[in-house]
Amino acid sequence: MGKIIAIANQKGGVGKTTTAINLAASLAVLEQKTLVIDADPQANTSSGLGFNPRTITKSIYEVMIGNITAKEAVVKTSVPNLDILPAHIDLVGAELEMVDMEEREFMMQKAISCLREDYQYILVDCAPSLGLITVNALTASDTVLIPVQCEYFALEGLGMLLNTIKIIQSNLNPDLNIEGMLLTMYDNRTRMSNQVFEDVRTHFKNLVFNTVIYRNTRLSEAPSHQKPVLMYDASSRGSINYLNLAREILSKNNKK
Repeated sequence: MGKIIAIANQKGGVGKTTTAINLAASLAVLEQKTLVIDADPQANTSSGLGFNPRTITKSIYEVMIGNITAKEAVVKTSVPNLDILPAHIDLVGAELEMVDMEEREFMMQKAISCLREDYQYILVDCAPSLGLITVNALTASDTVLIPVQCEYFALEGLGMLLNTIKIIQSNLNPDLNIEGMLLTMYDNRTRMSNQVFEDVRTHFKNLVFNTVIYRNTRLSEAPSHQKPVLMYDASSRGSINYLNLAREILSKNNKK
């Protein structure tokens, strides 16, 4: 049975989509059958893996409102072992459509549970909000990976996210755990990065991954080429960082 990991932080610009794309590609390269679910109406994960959100007709939106099955919407990417369940802009409307539905927080869980048998890892890229789609993703997941950028205001809002996770654990998904906090956009030349690095490690200790994602030009360029950084520049620091993160997650989950 595959493990479902939500990648969430309601703060924008922290590296959620970058992490979803590159962690998924790294797990796939390490011979783990992997699926990434784009649960963000901006659909940046879909475009970052080479798909045009405007031309997608089968997406997580159609799956969640029950028009098609999850397996019908899954497509292969150019990366071996990596598939995607893409998104398009209509996902914005899904929250409004779901508001009056029964068990609305469980719609994603019901829709994607059938995919567990096909993959070792399923990553869900969440929107930068704590709306109904994100709540659905957290309810459907086994764990949540929280990217934290090494910049001012990094800890702002983190308490709100952790409180949301506690509420979901209490009311919707008692088995939800934190996979780990991932420090992103780290630049060891700046005092601010080093201060945030120390603060996060001091506050959250073992919840923080040993792997840190450094600021890296190739990592920033890769999405414009619609490729994971591994396929764009395999020797770059960004590629190495995300491969190390994938190895750390595999080690943590006892999957070699």
